Amino acid sequence: MTTLRVSWALGDSWTMIGRSIRHIVRNPEQVVVAVLLPAMILLVFRYMFGGAIDTGSTGYADYLIAGMIVLSVSMNSTSTATAVRSDLSEGFVDRLRSMPVYNSAVIIGHVAAAVVRNGISTLVMLGVGMLVGFTPRAGLDGWLAVAGLMLLFSVAMAFLAAILGMVAKTVEGASGLSVMLVFAPYVSSAFAPTDTLPGWLRVVAENQPITLVMDTVRPLLLGLPTTGDGWLAVLWWTGILLVAVPLAGHLFRPHTPH
Repeated sequence: MTTLRVSWALGDSWTMIGRSIRHIVRNPEQVVVAVLLPAMILLVFRYMFGGAIDTGSTGYADYLIAGMIVLSVSMNSTSTATAVRSDLSEGFVDRLRSMPVYNSAVIIGHVAAAVVRNGISTLVMLGVGMLVGFTPRAGLDGWLAVAGLMLLFSVAMAFLAAILGMVAKTVEGASGLSVMLVFAPYVSSAFAPTDTLPGWLRVVAENQPITLVMDTVRPLLLGLPTTGDGWLAVLWWTGILLVAVPLAGHLFRPHTPH
């Protein structure tokens, strides 16, 4: 019986993943927006503010790229939140609930689509970064560590976005709530070292979990020694994921108001 349930859950989840991926293919503008906006921000900071920001011995393009990769993931959260809310508002989920479909398959599909979008965004950010001066020096182990951490971060952010989509009452509300995730990287080490910030803001920026991701990815990409931030980042985002996954499942049950 357990094997049958697992097979049923996997089959339904795979179907919903395929559906969400097809939405990306049929609506490429969401990928264009998710890629174009971070790329424009990268160019603005690289050429308009780069000369005024002191990053020590690290060139500004090399410093900036870690923050831009993380920022592109947070910007993609809007698409996930609105897609989840749209499915709830337009009756798609109600139709599924009248059929023997695995309860969380829809959420899994949206999370998988978010990971695909984030992967595309990350590759584009790396490419644009190299065009404006970023020089990666990571070895194979460094690239694998970056990929693993970014995958964890992407999945956790996607579940957080899905939760916001379920909490919101409308698609517009979901878009508005997801702004919290979009702007979180701005209070971090994304664009400048945190030692330039006022005391209270510096404490917040240095200790928030998104900064830990950036401060781990940055030295890995540059082939530099890492600190304990990597393990802290993994612990933070694993903990967030362990809370977000069951919460998303709970909110998605039929009693969820919509």
